[in-house]
Amino acid sequence: MEHVKKPEWLKIKIGTNERYTDTKRIVDTHKLHTICSSGRCPNLGECWGKGTATFMIAGAICTRSCKFCNTLSGKPLPLDPEEPARVAESIRLMKLDHAVVTSVDRDDLEDLGAEHWAETIRCIKQENPNTTLEVLIPDFQGRKELVEKIIATAPDIISHNLETVRRMTPLVRSVATYDRSLEVIRMIHEGGITAKSGIMVGLGETPEEVEETMDDLRSCGCEVLTIGQYLQPSRKHFPVAEYVTPEQFARYQQTGKQKGFSIVESGPLVRSSYHAEKHIRKG
Repeated sequence: MEHVKKPEWLKIKIGTNERYTDTKRIVDTHKLHTICSSGRCPNLGECWGKGTATFMIAGAICTRSCKFCNTLSGKPLPLDPEEPARVAESIRLMKLDHAVVTSVDRDDLEDLGAEHWAETIRCIKQENPNTTLEVLIPDFQGRKELVEKIIATAPDIISHNLETVRRMTPLVRSVATYDRSLEVIRMIHEGGITAKSGIMVGLGETPEEVEETMDDLRSCGCEVLTIGQYLQPSRKHFPVAEYVTPEQFARYQQTGKQKGFSIVESGPLVRSSYHAEKHIRKG
């Protein structure tokens, strides 16, 4: 596929300030993994500069190998039993009003990492009772009892990313399926927790397919949607088919609101946890 030149609207300046330096120090000192770094997020400078970060638990190596993702894949190390307490303490030290936690997939574990997830959430809530919490979870292979383990810990928002439209899913996602992800979102909604999801565009989907995806998400009770531009992490990853214009992102946002989402965060640099603190308010 011919290389598509990156447009001006995707060029950003990464500045640093004292808050950025403090956030980086806490992350490094407590040996924490963040999706901000491993995912090469374009908003790292802005978010760390505000003292927000998305913590990645259960190690830095994923058992899956999605063609869009920059996270290392392979055989993970054993879970660190001290990690839940470290993450909770770091959130306290950062004085976060809102925290976001995600993880790699751990298909190597009997419970796929669900208890480690639950313990991390419990530690965060105990150590930081005034901090609101969003968790971005894997699909747990669609196992209801594992998703319900997360629901039982009652974070404010549970997010699970659909990532792309139905047609593109088998081309870019590893193991995960479109319908299984929709079912996970349905479980979250039926569990009484705000359900959130995110997709990337620029992989080769059409606007009509994006709108169909919105309908599928709404039918499962999804309330919050993020839409951002796919950026190819390296030449080994799936190529960018198109750089979607800011005007098209604005149209997606308008359409999503018309379809009933409480919040639609849509823009070239939007990522799952970008402006996540606003999503607690739901519109």
